[in-house]
Amino acid sequence: MTIQFKALSTEHVRALQRGGPDAYGHTPERNISDGDGVPCRHCLKNIAAGDAYLVLAFRPFPRLQPYAETGPIFLHAEDCERAAETNALPEILESPDYIVRGYGRDDRIVYGSGAVTPTGAIAARAETLFERDDIAYVHVRSARNNCYQCRIERA
Repeated sequence: MTIQFKALSTEHVRALQRGGPDAYGHTPERNISDGDGVPCRHCLKNIAAGDAYLVLAFRPFPRLQPYAETGPIFLHAEDCERAAETNALPEILESPDYIVRGYGRDDRIVYGSGAVTPTGAIAARAETLFERDDIAYVHVRSARNNCYQCRIERA
């Protein structure tokens, strides 16, 4: 099976870069990167030291419901190119491990699907999850803080 890592949509990111409201209705905060641990969820690259970035509340679900987690993410403050949809591990995934968790068509966590997974095994874990009919898509999240990194879908 082939998978695709998916970044946030350009349309949504451009609205945020232009001062549009985040998941809590606030204007994204603007900071300058020190170059350490500031991953952009649009280009799926780390934001270089000295570059401006946004920090904002993000909810990667279409509607509010009990499993619709909201948390902080970073984006380049200026336009960046959206990462290609590919089966290659995104540059931002540089920690030793991540939470890899499946969600159903109802956008709710599929119990028993989540696991802290070594970074090099993320693709294989996602492929295993997609063998299940009840998994519609997968999130990659920080194993330390549960921050959303990217989404994985069947290709």
